[in-house]
Amino acid sequence: MQADRIWEFLQRLSPLTRSCLLTELERLELCGVDMPGSDDLQARLRAELRPDGATDNTRTPSRFFFATLEPLLVDGAPEHANSGRIARSSLTAIWEWICRDLLQVMARDYNDQMKALIASNKAKELQQAAAIFQVKVTKSLEGNLASADGAERARTRLAAYTASPSVYGDLVKLMGALRARDALTKFGAALPEKIAKFDDAQVRKVTALLDAFRKKDPNAVPFALALVAGRLKTPRELFRLATKAARGRSAAEVAATPYAIAVSMVLDQIDDKRVALRVALRKNRIIVARDILADIDSTESALLAGIRELDASEWGTRLRDIRAAIVALVEAEVSRFPDEIGHVLKLRDLRGNGLLGGLIWKGRDAISDGAFFCKKLIGQA
Repeated sequence: MQADRIWEFLQRLSPLTRSCLLTELERLELCGVDMPGSDDLQARLRAELRPDGATDNTRTPSRFFFATLEPLLVDGAPEHANSGRIARSSLTAIWEWICRDLLQVMARDYNDQMKALIASNKAKELQQAAAIFQVKVTKSLEGNLASADGAERARTRLAAYTASPSVYGDLVKLMGALRARDALTKFGAALPEKIAKFDDAQVRKVTALLDAFRKKDPNAVPFALALVAGRLKTPRELFRLATKAARGRSAAEVAATPYAIAVSMVLDQIDDKRVALRVALRKNRIIVARDILADIDSTESALLAGIRELDASEWGTRLRDIRAAIVALVEAEVSRFPDEIGHVLKLRDLRGNGLLGGLIWKGRDAISDGAFFCKKLIGQA
């Protein structure tokens, strides 16, 4: 009955406000905030706002506006800084701010124009209109965020649409990405559609493209690296752009290269997996959690093998922090079960250089132990 009363109240809000609420609830869930009763509300809001199951409506003015940024968008909780990525969860608040605070009249005209073009399905005109409005927004952002007062006003107003502490940073990154839009489009077109094997030859080719891009727009290099990561079959191999450019394999030598941020971006991948692990465990998706841990193990092993003295670097410090958080998640999950039952995720002594070396072996043992325990119970019955 309480949920029904809350839903009745939500129905009095505008669809746009309900959409913002859904985005905020999803963001808080990914951040690990426990919100009893929110699952039902999220399910109802998704059924109403996203009947096709998509993360957002595909043919709206805002979607066309953000379309060129799609390769740079990431799902999940933006709990760590990365100058080459923009959290998808920030877009709703940013769009609200653009329409209600930054360019109210121009945004209204853009929305009206786009709705008519969407209805008539004029693809070329839709792209052109979105590109023109992107230029207007970029110029306005450059003017408004140039001063401390302007930046503070933007922070204050954005806080009215979301509690995310990273949304202002994503706004700044969005401005940089829009400013480099044409250069990034050209760079992306020069990359292979999919890089199945990031061997030395491919690393050299991509590095040559990055070198040319960096000469023209050095501030947008993180976005270019994000595009490369999106083309890799194995995204963790992105760090090879940094190690290949280094004189040696030590962490200090790798950190001195122009593409050192690629290592940080791979650490971000591990942290993304940590967030995904937390969600999987919360929803009791244990097999998914096991696969996530296996991927984390492979990624850390690759970093330790590719970079000497990693543990003594700032990267190593961050990796240890992520490792501690992951181990805490796994231990909390395992502790929920009696020792005699065993658990797919139960930790065992390390057998290699990875984060949770031996995890899969333990997983196999735990499955066998669990099957034996079940047979024992059946026999006793």
